[in-house]
Amino acid sequence: MLNLTPFELTGQIVGVLALILCVVAFSSKDDDRLMAVLILGNIAFATQFALFGAWTASGVTTVIILRLILARRMPGSWKAMLTILAATVCVAALTWSGPLDAIPLVAGILGTYAMFMLRGIQMRLTMALVSLCWIMTNLLIGSVGALAAEVFILVTNLLTIARIARSQAPRTT
Repeated sequence: MLNLTPFELTGQIVGVLALILCVVAFSSKDDDRLMAVLILGNIAFATQFALFGAWTASGVTTVIILRLILARRMPGSWKAMLTILAATVCVAALTWSGPLDAIPLVAGILGTYAMFMLRGIQMRLTMALVSLCWIMTNLLIGSVGALAAEVFILVTNLLTIARIARSQAPRTT
């Protein structure tokens, strides 16, 4: 049996909730629905990281919630994107505990660019790289629920990319 603290056990449960929310988000072909459900998923992720004491990951994820809200309202806005990037870097600087905190920082930066400047397949491909960063983060902190969530997010995202590509391909008779 795993020897988890009450915080870690709660973190595992919250990670499973994030899994459910994010799979629903990435299975959508609609960008607006993707971002709306991701807000809920990231609230769960930020909470889960805090429960594990992964403060940079929690802080970056909290900024991601604001990013998702702004990116839905201001797609393509360089000013909003640069503001979120600055907030991400500031949060990471304030919570930095070592070189491994670079992983959630990179995830935050790549995801910010993708959400503001990309759409469709390009956005989802970049978000696949972001998922790889979060997979590494969850592996390092030992969050089974969030690790499973990110693996499912990555797989679901890749399947959705294939569905979008297939629907955009010219039809042959």
